[in-house]
Amino acid sequence: MPLVKKVLTSRGNMAKEQERKGKQRKRREKKDNAWQERVVQIRRVSKVVKGGKKLSFRAIVVVGNEKGQVGVGVGKAGDVINAVRKAVSDGKKHLISVRLNKSASITHISTGIAGGAKVFMRPAAPGTGVIAGGAVRTVLELAGIKNILAKQQGSNNPLNNARAAIDALEHIRSFSNVAKERDIPLQQIFS
Repeated sequence: MPLVKKVLTSRGNMAKEQERKGKQRKRREKKDNAWQERVVQIRRVSKVVKGGKKLSFRAIVVVGNEKGQVGVGVGKAGDVINAVRKAVSDGKKHLISVRLNKSASITHISTGIAGGAKVFMRPAAPGTGVIAGGAVRTVLELAGIKNILAKQQGSNNPLNNARAAIDALEHIRSFSNVAKERDIPLQQIFS
């Protein structure tokens, strides 16, 4: 009789454990659902090896939660799906936080440089929208910025432009940070 009881309790414990794992999985999926990912570019690249050319795919993906966090990732693999998956995980490793103001814009003019690309950003009034092109627009939208003016200068390479946009967003400082650095009250900055 005790053996039967033991088996029943172990089954009950297993069911509880599986239920708990299912809840953890759902919680993890909910956390991942907050992130949006957009593929900026997929390129077929080749490497010359002894036997000829080895073809693979390079994916550039922008990952963001539209709440002030965004990252750019690059992934290479033999097929497109794995390249995109690698790029998404790379983008999540290189996340930055963006400080937004009340009108869902940036606080001041900023310039970012990456390689031969230069991106200039200027805050805009509410209702302006995102005025930017290519990879820069994708980065700004996934960062949660709603009103901004941006201009790409120099290179037209999507990867460098996306990285330059990230660089420009990284250089943005909030009024409170500037007040702390200068050891002055916040009201004095606004006056």
